[in-house]
Amino acid sequence: MAKIRHIAIKSDDPIKLAQFYEDTMDMKVILRRPTGAIYMTDGYMNVALLPVRDGGKPGIDHFGFEVDSIDDVAGRLKQHGHPAPKIRPNNPPYAEQRAVDPDGNYFDLSEHGFQDEEYQEDRAARGDSGGKVKEPV
Repeated sequence: MAKIRHIAIKSDDPIKLAQFYEDTMDMKVILRRPTGAIYMTDGYMNVALLPVRDGGKPGIDHFGFEVDSIDDVAGRLKQHGHPAPKIRPNNPPYAEQRAVDPDGNYFDLSEHGFQDEEYQEDRAARGDSGGKVKEPV
């Protein structure tokens, strides 16, 4: 069963927003990226605070599911006439692939979860493809 474990929020000031969530919700910063993105967790759910870029607006950017099999999800999407998920560009540490729902909302898919950093080369070194580094079906 898929579980929502990640929400990404675009912010004009990710540092200020991270401090807010640290102070009010006791969330912990787990990663700061050179891009200005800050990843936080409550131990169960991760929140990515992403800088607003290119005239965008603050708000929810996408959410992420931890799934048992990306290949199974890809098959179900295809059965319902939706595009298969695609490998995420820029090798993000928390999600292997991304798909879009019928309303145009992006959602990430991860078999390894959103608590630990894991890059495509880590999975490849283990010989673990499992829908993570190969092109989707």
